[in-house]
Amino acid sequence: VQLAESGGGLVQPGDSLRLSCRASGGSVSRGAVGWFRQVPGKEREFVSAVKGGSIYYSDSVKGRFTISKDSAKNTVSLQMNNLKPEDTATYFCVSGPTVITSEIRNPGAYYYWGQGTQVTVSS
Repeated sequence: VQLAESGGGLVQPGDSLRLSCRASGGSVSRGAVGWFRQVPGKEREFVSAVKGGSIYYSDSVKGRFTISKDSAKNTVSLQMNNLKPEDTATYFCVSGPTVITSEIRNPGAYYYWGQGTQVTVSS
């Protein structure tokens, strides 16, 4: 499975961005699909994922970010509202056909990763 992210950029605090991820060579409907983010020098941080009919968010983005999956288009999107400077990071789309619910926030559980897209929130 190949994952290709798009939609990153430079925005001001309070602005919105929408990240998209297109999968090829496999289906986003298998297992879990979602987003992690990483700041240089820090570990990859879980952002959000969807597995079956269940959606998961980190506490830091809950209420501001919304994940959605389009199985027909084989895409997953992340709508990010009310962005904060601490949201600045490289965002990675991930897919894990065999991810179990208890491992949904574990980056090691995801086999496929995109190249990442940079999101910078700064005034």
